[in-house]
Amino acid sequence: MKKKILASLVATMAVGATCAFAANPFVDVPTDSWAYKSVVELADAGIIQGVDGTYFQGSRNITRYEAAEMTAKAMAHMDKASVEQRAMINKLADEYADELNNLGVRVSNLEQKVGNVKMTGDFRIRYKHQSDGFTRDAARVDPITQKVTPLRTNDQFQYRMRLRANAYINDKTKAVLGISTGNKTFFDGASTAASGESTSSYVDDAYVTSDLTKNFNVKAGRWDFYNLGNGLGLQYGDTFEAMQGQYKLGNFTLTGGFGEFKEGAAYTGVYTDADGNPVSNNKYITQTGGHTLVGVQTGYGEIEGAFNKVGFGVYYNAFNDSTAKTQNLSKIIGGYAKFQLGDKWNLIGDYQKVKKDQTKQYDDDANLWGAKLSYGTAAFNKAGSWDAWLEYINADPNALYGSTNSWRQANLIDNVKSWGVGVDYTIGKNVMFSVMQSFASSLKDSSYGTKDPNEETRAQFVFVF
Repeated sequence: MKKKILASLVATMAVGATCAFAANPFVDVPTDSWAYKSVVELADAGIIQGVDGTYFQGSRNITRYEAAEMTAKAMAHMDKASVEQRAMINKLADEYADELNNLGVRVSNLEQKVGNVKMTGDFRIRYKHQSDGFTRDAARVDPITQKVTPLRTNDQFQYRMRLRANAYINDKTKAVLGISTGNKTFFDGASTAASGESTSSYVDDAYVTSDLTKNFNVKAGRWDFYNLGNGLGLQYGDTFEAMQGQYKLGNFTLTGGFGEFKEGAAYTGVYTDADGNPVSNNKYITQTGGHTLVGVQTGYGEIEGAFNKVGFGVYYNAFNDSTAKTQNLSKIIGGYAKFQLGDKWNLIGDYQKVKKDQTKQYDDDANLWGAKLSYGTAAFNKAGSWDAWLEYINADPNALYGSTNSWRQANLIDNVKSWGVGVDYTIGKNVMFSVMQSFASSLKDSSYGTKDPNEETRAQFVFVF
């Protein structure tokens, strides 16, 4: 097959590449050539490299192996391909199936990706340890007083599985449907039957996103991850239903919408006494009864900027519905900043101001901030890649409201000063192992408890497919 013929064929599926200002990398392709634009687009997308990176040699016959390489590279842009382009890639995958297999690209995987629907998912299994940190489903009943006391356990094993169906409606519109098992606890001695578990599987993704213009995108429905503030996710990082618009202007992105928080257990602020027993009559419990964002509605807006080695964002969440008022919540204002320090070092700082609906003695405005310094990058598609990180959390009492995206238990985020360290390592393609440990944790305000929270240890495996 002539290289110039294949170039024009693959050019129809070179998606995601923009070359308005890309330079011609080949000295033997003049600007007035019929293939000039296609060749530059393909080179800019990384699909072709030419000969020695200097000559295109468009009249030379190429090998089937070279054609298979181009096909495999075109697959890297599948997420932005049109229906017609995916059909073309499917034909090429069939034609060069043997060569693709020799390259380590399974044709069955290609066929899964080139249709209108792409299936993805992940499975996580983790271990957590924190002395007197977890409550079992069962409870202990005093035979005389009939007082019910939740059973406590130091260790907890959990698993979670999620499946995603990504349907490409057209070049600009995509629909996503996903289900999740939620975090399932096992080896805890609970007697609850699987069919009756309260944390049964649920739809955590059901949304449509569409590019109305080159710079304006809309999104509507339910999605599994709303990171309040797009920083460290200390306050909330869970299921959210909303209608949202996003506009990109150069290095800046403006996001706004209206939605409702759908997942996350309430944080009741339970601390332990000097003997390690749960405190049932502390000021937090008697005054507030705990906080949650579930069912709370919010109008939100955010401005973000991304430059060479610096990124930042400022945001505003307003809460005006009756559910928010029962949680004594008015608004959350905050921002984050990210810095790339050299080739492998990264630093992020995150701050939130939680404004209450009413000023109360034991439920006043609260500040929540954290910082994380990391080295390296652990990537699922690169076996042997790794990173290590160090973090610091400083939170006032009553700062935490939701289903945090942090690895920590809630009592290591609310009313606490605490350090943490962790390592992530990709032990094989699509398999990552992580371990985290808190240290030097202490209560910020001792009037909400008499004993510092116990340190937490976590270890987990995550498999993606």
